[in-house]
Amino acid sequence: MKVLAVETSTDACSAALFIDGVVTERFELTPKEHTRLILPMIDNLMSEAGLRPQQLDALAFSCGPGSFTGVRIATGVIQGIALGADLPVVPVSTLAAIAMDFFDSYSLEQRAQDNYASNPVAYTAMDARMGEIFWGVYQQDEAGLVNLLGKEAVTPALAIEFPELIGVGVGSGWGVYKDELLSRLNGFVDRYEAHHLPRASAIVRLGVRDFERGLAVPVEQAMPVYLRDKVAQNEVERQAQKQR
Repeated sequence: MKVLAVETSTDACSAALFIDGVVTERFELTPKEHTRLILPMIDNLMSEAGLRPQQLDALAFSCGPGSFTGVRIATGVIQGIALGADLPVVPVSTLAAIAMDFFDSYSLEQRAQDNYASNPVAYTAMDARMGEIFWGVYQQDEAGLVNLLGKEAVTPALAIEFPELIGVGVGSGWGVYKDELLSRLNGFVDRYEAHHLPRASAIVRLGVRDFERGLAVPVEQAMPVYLRDKVAQNEVERQAQKQR
């Protein structure tokens, strides 16, 4: 199977190519340079593999939540490739990719040091501004991938809903709202790692899994997910106007 993925929803910009179980990635932490970087990253990966878009099985992208502009960049790039090559698209949550970055770096030594009775969940939070966070709770499965527990939401830190499982705080929201989150999760989280970012290497692995589960969509349904109702409503309105 061959799947290309892009991720541009935060300050990081990346593209990844999955070919029969092997993942190759291009990644740079360069705020506001995504438009300049993402297409050369894709071209480099495809040229190195000797592939044309028509030879791919599917595309995947980080559909949000995240930076409004960043999410739209990834969406636009993937829509363009999908239209040109007639490919299905798999939208993947940015929060899931951040949780994957944590679990990918969660070493055996750290697991032994934490000494949890079971594998912890990733209490994943991104700073959503306006006093809120993008929130999702993820658990790792035996394949090393993550699954959402409950629903993703945009919420004040003190109003989060969680499954009362031992976990680790992950993502930029913890750097901004650590006091509120630790207070709300009292007894279920004893540390956090705010530095984790979404990567296309995580998006492509989750995309392959979801493609195999039949979750790919046609290009016209490959839309950003903002979580905030007003932004999402405006996006739907824009699409409706285009179709008139």
